[in-house]
Amino acid sequence: MNNPVVLITGASRGIGAAAALLCARQGYDVAVNYARDAQAAAEVVAQVRAVGRRAIAIAADVAREDDVLRLFAAVDAELGPLAALVNNAGTVDVAARVDEMSLERLTRMFAVNVLGSMLCAREAVRRMSTKHGGAGGAIVNLSSAAARLGSPGQYVDYAAAKGAIDTFTLGLAREVAGEGIRVNAVRPGIIDTAIHASGGQPDRAAQMAPQVPMRRAGSADEVAQAILWLLSDAASYTTGAVIDVTGGR
Repeated sequence: MNNPVVLITGASRGIGAAAALLCARQGYDVAVNYARDAQAAAEVVAQVRAVGRRAIAIAADVAREDDVLRLFAAVDAELGPLAALVNNAGTVDVAARVDEMSLERLTRMFAVNVLGSMLCAREAVRRMSTKHGGAGGAIVNLSSAAARLGSPGQYVDYAAAKGAIDTFTLGLAREVAGEGIRVNAVRPGIIDTAIHASGGQPDRAAQMAPQVPMRRAGSADEVAQAILWLLSDAASYTTGAVIDVTGGR
């Protein structure tokens, strides 16, 4: 019961699922948040439990404040004090120019990718900050190389949202550095996960691989390794950093 507790949003697949399993192998009990796929989340929970760690799956849309409050209350009640948060939940959309984007698309893009991360970070700080009686902790936000590249003709809205995450990471890191909380971000590049299918391009990772200096797409496990390092004591003097996991792109 003394294992540190990590909450990973969007952890039913891809990078989130890989991070959940890697955290479990390194001694964390894991709260697996998901939006829709209960079966996939249950499979991640089963994998975590198979290595001897506690795990729960919690359905919540991070873009909804009431869902976020319920999510954190469930972690408090079922796993105990929160030690780490991985803001991984995110969304993309089909390729489009800005002059083709609807308000509905833009609103959802920023609600999930930016507001959701900020709401979850708020609740984590309320629990982990020494200012609030907590024991400290670590937050890792998931950005994207799109924040540097802009993604013209594909999803400038997604790139802009991830740019906001970079700025949020830096600001929050400096805000709570004296309260025992480290805040960092990982900026993945072309990673072979199902998120590309969500954007209508299931083969995008393979198609983009020749443009990567390392000539291949990355894996969810490779991103998870960076996440875990930032959560760990090995990164005890690292805050406000954004680590590229992009194969050189």
